[in-house]
Amino acid sequence: MFLEAGLLTRRSVRQFEKGRKISKNDFEDLLKIAMYAPSGYNKQPWEFVVVEDEATKDKIIQIHSHASFLKDASAAIIVCGDTKQQLDENFWVVDTSAAIENLLLAIHGKGLGGCWCAIYPYEDRMKEFQKLLGLPEHIKPNALVVVGYPAKIPPQPQDRFKKEKIHYEKW
Repeated sequence: MFLEAGLLTRRSVRQFEKGRKISKNDFEDLLKIAMYAPSGYNKQPWEFVVVEDEATKDKIIQIHSHASFLKDASAAIIVCGDTKQQLDENFWVVDTSAAIENLLLAIHGKGLGGCWCAIYPYEDRMKEFQKLLGLPEHIKPNALVVVGYPAKIPPQPQDRFKKEKIHYEKW
């Protein structure tokens, strides 16, 4: 069943095999799936910056205090939103978040590992990423997705399904 094979087995991976590269074709496959996410008014405001350069990865680690495991990963994908491509304020956050989830599922589907590290809503962190990556003012970074070949896959969590969190019709 798809749920067991994909959705329920995806984990955030923070340990990677150092030195393994991901092909450009694989990056394009991953980002194609990310771009199939839904978006408000079908504006598709996402933009992606793929970073493989070791020096730039080191700078990202200095900016992002929770991304030290990027050091061994193959790459960072910074998912950004174009504020000029949204109808209402801050739709870019929701739209790019949907793309990030698609991206994480695609990463898992390719046998890779990935981890979502928040950039938004931390204004200082957002500004540092804009500066480092040369992003125009209207391009806002939402998240850093660390991707690579897993050295270790975290264990499956206990069952997360909780019926008490479901409400029909009213609270």
